Amino acid sequence: MNIERLESKRAVVGDGFEIRRALPNRHRRTIGAWCFLDHAGPAEFAAGKGLLIGPHPHIGLQTFSWMIEGTILHTDSLGYRQWIQPGQVNLMTAGRGISHAEESPADAPGRFQLAQLWIALPKHESDREPSFHHYPTLPILDRGGFRITVLAGRFDGELAPAEVFTPLVGVDLASQGPARAELTLDPAFEHGVMGLEGSASVAGEMLAPGALLYFGPGRDRLVVDAPAATRLLLIGGEPLGEEILLWWNFVGRSFEEMDRATRDWVAGGRFGRVEGARGEPLVAPDPAGLRLRATP
Repeated sequence: MNIERLESKRAVVGDGFEIRRALPNRHRRTIGAWCFLDHAGPAEFAAGKGLLIGPHPHIGLQTFSWMIEGTILHTDSLGYRQWIQPGQVNLMTAGRGISHAEESPADAPGRFQLAQLWIALPKHESDREPSFHHYPTLPILDRGGFRITVLAGRFDGELAPAEVFTPLVGVDLASQGPARAELTLDPAFEHGVMGLEGSASVAGEMLAPGALLYFGPGRDRLVVDAPAATRLLLIGGEPLGEEILLWWNFVGRSFEEMDRATRDWVAGGRFGRVEGARGEPLVAPDPAGLRLRATP
């Protein structure tokens, strides 16, 4: 059974906030339909200096926000304004096109930590109507000292409420001290486990924050052993089985689709308006760069 170790790419956004980007990775682009995975924080910020991401567009994907610490306001072109609190999920389905913005509270200092993921929509769903859902309550299990939150899909008999369009799973595992559990996996899925805080042994491999272990299909058990407080993120799904392009904030199947979406964003029609956002709209890069990267 295939095991790969992938190191995330570190970057700094906003006022010095570090993120660790595990997907896409030059060694592996997707795990199931999960095509993007950022871990942001934990980070402290002064009043007026929190996360501020101005309006920007998406197509062909779902944005999946798992809030671990702090609060962030989601605002979108459908008119939704929703605070996300620790232990909650925001799920935005872009489909044919949507725009949104995200920001921390502006009037007080704070601390935040979140995992931001994208799910590629299968081709037959990629042009669906956009939508937004907020999930304040998620299934929680206690196993061997781990508090396990089922974020997406079905795990250990529990089904998360998030509406997704391919078979997948997402699970947060957190312990306050030593913990050990044997997790039951769907052998039809490929899986990835990313370290968020602390360290743990996963299938005998040590995992620290920023690293991701990939497990190919065929595995039905996974032993996780943490010597001290730790937090891990498990994602998985049936192999996507489709070739996708991921560029800027878009998932598509052709250069023409990306170019058209970029032009539509610049023209200011297709993606609507995000009313009340503090940040300025993001400027799209030139899609010609996507063609250049794909040229041998």
